[in-house]
Amino acid sequence: MSALFRNRHKAVIGVIHLRPLPGSPRWSGNFQSVVDRALSDANAYARGGVDAVIIENFGDAPFTKASTGPETVTAMTAAGSAVRAAIKIPIGFNVLRNDVCAALALCAACGGSFVRVNVHTGAMVTDQGIIEGDAYHTIRYRQRICPGVLLFADVHVKHAVPLGEFTIEDSAHDTLERGLADALIISGTGTGVAADIGDVERVRRACPKARILLGSGVTLENAREFLRFADGLIVGTSLKVGGRLDNPVDAKRVTALTRLVRSR
Repeated sequence: MSALFRNRHKAVIGVIHLRPLPGSPRWSGNFQSVVDRALSDANAYARGGVDAVIIENFGDAPFTKASTGPETVTAMTAAGSAVRAAIKIPIGFNVLRNDVCAALALCAACGGSFVRVNVHTGAMVTDQGIIEGDAYHTIRYRQRICPGVLLFADVHVKHAVPLGEFTIEDSAHDTLERGLADALIISGTGTGVAADIGDVERVRRACPKARILLGSGVTLENAREFLRFADGLIVGTSLKVGGRLDNPVDAKRVTALTRLVRSR
């Protein structure tokens, strides 16, 4: 299932948190600084040995629950193209909060290999309001413009609670079997917050053949425990200088984590 999971080893995907983009409240007016930080982080991840990077417009809060504006997609295309030219490992996109069609279009334009979608099936109550999954249109849109791109879907995504009394096992099964996701993502309650290991174990039991990724809060200290049940890690905060979200990526921290994962 793609080079991300080659040779049966566990995948490590580094997160490139883009600085605020044009049109967002904290936009600085200097797009070159956005690209420079993205390239610095991408190169640090590559030197540290990750299997892939995922680019997201993290600096654009507050986010919309609907489609993002053309200024956001244009800026992410420019940043994504620069990253694609700089490193050889696969890249992916997550357009916050839930614009997966934009992420798929970015993959088509920039040579991306995968996307992350926060709400793919069901409905979640979020800080943007109620967001409904739209697997029907997402899967058909992918088929039209980039059929080889993988879709990694969150189950009970962070910064949200499910609308309705769906267990995490039921939601995971629906996302995999009815939403046709290529991998399931389990996260904690927010950015940098670790998932409940019990949730990860329950999803593994419910979906024994699924690819499961950890989507938040992974550190050098807890990675080994999570990898008992998961096939890979999506990591950002703990790999920054000092483990602080706003800082650049620290290649030494990346190397320490990838070595631990490869040693299993």
